[in-house]
Formats: sequence, C-alpha cells, structure tokens
Amino acid sequence: MRLAGAPISWGVCEVPGWGHQLDPERVLGEMRELGLTATELGPEGFLTPSLIASYGLGAVGAFVPAVLHDPGHDPLPGIPEVDGMLVLAAATGRDGYDARPVLDETGWAAMLANLDRITAERGPGVALHPHVGTMVETRDEVSRVLDGSAVPLCLDTGHLLIGGTDPAELVRQAAGRVSHVHLKDVDARLAARVSGGELTYTQAVRAGVYRPLGQGDVDIAGIVAGLDASGYQGWYVMEQDVILAGPDDRPVDDVRTSLAYLRSLA
Repeated sequence: MRLAGAPISWGVCEVPGWGHQLDPERVLGEMRELGLTATELGPEGFLTPSLIASYGLGAVGAFVPAVLHDPGHDPLPGIPEVDGMLVLAAATGRDGYDARPVLDETGWAAMLANLDRITAERGPGVALHPHVGTMVETRDEVSRVLDGSAVPLCLDTGHLLIGGTDPAELVRQAAGRVSHVHLKDVDARLAARVSGGELTYTQAVRAGVYRPLGQGDVDIAGIVAGLDASGYQGWYVMEQDVILAGPDDRPVDDVRTSLAYLRSLA
C-alpha cells in the first residue's frame, strides 16, 4: 500500500475558526516519525514542496474546494496546478461544511459540465471528493455525478458514509472510477445524528465522529481488499478530520493506531 498523510489528521484545516492550528514543522516531523513517505498539501499555503522535501517526504496532491455550480462563474482560472492529485470539492461558496444550498437543474448542468471540462484539461490527475457540506454529499448526488460526468472520484470512506453512501458498495459498483482514496473510520451513531440534522458536521468532528481505523463502523478491510482486487494503484491517504483544543493534543497517536491497523491487513 502507498500510504500518505494529510494535515487535517493533525487538525490543520482551511475552515476559519477550526480549532488550534499546529505549525507545519511539527506536522511533517511527526509524519516522518511514523514512517510516512508522502503527504497531501493541506490548506493553501500551509505546506510547500521544498518544505515537504526537506523532511524526506513527497507530495501526493491537494484538496481544493471550488464553486462549480454557478453558471455565471468559470472555476478553471482559479484552480491551481498541484503536485500530484487535484482533489476537487464542489464548494458551496460559504465558509465551512455545516450548511449548503439546494442545487437546481441549472446548477447541476453547470457543475457536471465544469467537472467534464476540468477532467478533460487535467486528465487522470483530478478526482472529485464527495464531501459533507458541499454540493455533492448524498448517495443520489454521487450517483448523478457518476452517471452524468466522466470525472474520477476520491473515495473518502468517512464523508461517503456520513452522506448516506456505503463506501464498500461503491467500490463493488464503481471501483474503476476511483483514482484517489481518503481512509477514515466512522462512529455510525454520530454520523446518523449529522444526517438527521441533530449535529452539524463541525460538532460531530469535535465529538469524535472519526475513529482510528479498525475502531469504527466502516469496512476498511473490505474496501482495501476490493480496491486491490480491482487493480487500484493510487495512494491511500490517512485523512481523519480532527479539531484540536491546543498544542498539547496528540493527534499523532490516532494516526499511529490507524497505520498499525492498515499494516496488519497486509
């Protein structure tokens, strides 16, 4: 398995007010201590290729939110070139992931057309990330993207489950569309409270909706086995959203536990 880290597993996030933000040196140093060889970039400007390389790591891509559904807005000029995979999210245009507008047919047509334009321009180096609080969140929305565009997917096992898609079933049905993977395990009880409107996404993350791999309700072993059987050759990114209270928090411990679980599968 090609295993990579992500700054969000250390609580580093683009959302304003998202908990304590660690410095990049600590994040990269702890990734190196864990034996990871690569990372996603995290929020714009947090990591640079030269800084990543100075810790002996490589870059595998970046999470890039972009407004894709507005027919009066061309998103392409604002989408940066990235090292590795462009992990694209269909942003609402609002800060955070706790609320989203309803997308009408005009918006759907614009989004699907933009996804195909971006895919044609970037080729296999782009993946759409279904994500809570974006314009592609629910099972029906994921299916509509698969049926209505050619864009590959970032299989985020946590966001899919919270949004109502069984990630293991998606692998069985559409493994050939998966070009990038974010691995999360999920407390299904808390996830149901998000989908039921009892908790916002931010509240659920703070409450611990994401668990170390092997300690939640996602069939991580089955998903990895299914992807391997399909011939998947991409990265598995340890990407478990956390919100930190302060610098004494130790998110590295959960990442270490998750890595040990993954290595046990091998």
